Amino acid sequence: MLTYHRDLTVNWGESDPFGLVYFPRMLAWFNDTEHELFAKLGYPVNRMVEQDRTAFVMGRIDFKFVGPAAYGEQIQTTISASDITRSTIVWQCKALNLTTGVLVTEGLATRVYAKILEDGNLKAIEISEEIRSLLSKTSE
Repeated sequence: MLTYHRDLTVNWGESDPFGLVYFPRMLAWFNDTEHELFAKLGYPVNRMVEQDRTAFVMGRIDFKFVGPAAYGEQIQTTISASDITRSTIVWQCKALNLTTGVLVTEGLATRVYAKILEDGNLKAIEISEEIRSLLSKTSE
């Protein structure tokens, strides 16, 4: 199973004064982690969108908040490909507060591989062999 880690710092405004991370920020952390992974694998998101006219779009999200992360604290996000189907990837996601050792969030994110149509709409398509090959790696 492909697993990728990314370290980040909690920015001002990503959580409230009690360290409760705003849900859209958690999603952005994992979205950025996935984009960084594809870039490191040699298939950056801008190539998908601009050249190949494809994208991985969010299909389903199921995250739970577990513990706090306050401004300036160090976080490690981890995504692991737990299931790859014809047109989806299911990422197991977790964020660990490296400053305190507390788990911040965990859950699943299902991404759908889609063709960007001429009219701007999306259509789910089969994940290419090139991407499947990249995702078959077992570690960073």
